[in-house]
Amino acid sequence: MTTPTTEITLERIALIRRLVVAWDPAGQGAPAIHPDAPYGSLDRDGDIANVTGDDEGAAEEHRAVGAALVAFLRHAELKPGRYGYHNPLTKLDLTHVSDVFRDESAGTSPEQIVFEVGPEHLALIRHLALGWDEARGVPAVDADAPYGPGTLDDAMVRALGGPRDDLARLHRAMQPALQIFLRSADIAPGDYA
Repeated sequence: MTTPTTEITLERIALIRRLVVAWDPAGQGAPAIHPDAPYGSLDRDGDIANVTGDDEGAAEEHRAVGAALVAFLRHAELKPGRYGYHNPLTKLDLTHVSDVFRDESAGTSPEQIVFEVGPEHLALIRHLALGWDEARGVPAVDADAPYGPGTLDDAMVRALGGPRDDLARLHRAMQPALQIFLRSADIAPGDYA
């Protein structure tokens, strides 16, 4: 029996790097691809065409990026360390998602994010329960069970290989950790199981 594979192309890597990670406050909460601006602007198809050079087939390519993202999370490599990025959420509507860095009293988020990605973040990224959200039309982490079956704490302890006292903080830190992973992790084009 042949194991199904997902093709990760240079174009799909470029599109994955553009994905905007927000926070889904539903359920247990989870990092989420911004449903209205998955690649940073409200023109999803135009964003895809800018990368692929093809005005046709944007919906199919967007769906293929969702499948490639699952393989990317399992196979891409990132070294722990301090990373920075421009926060794309500062200019986007946060009606259906949020930003863990947002100051609700001021109604603002910082423009620049500097974050320390540790081995614990990388371990949790490998266990994110990623699928496709048909209603929103984007890849999505299961907000009710972000790291798989069981309680949030039990699933995180399983993914981390042991207990920790900072699980709630670590869970919310997955928004910046995932944004950095998508922008900076290394992977070669190819077919991945």
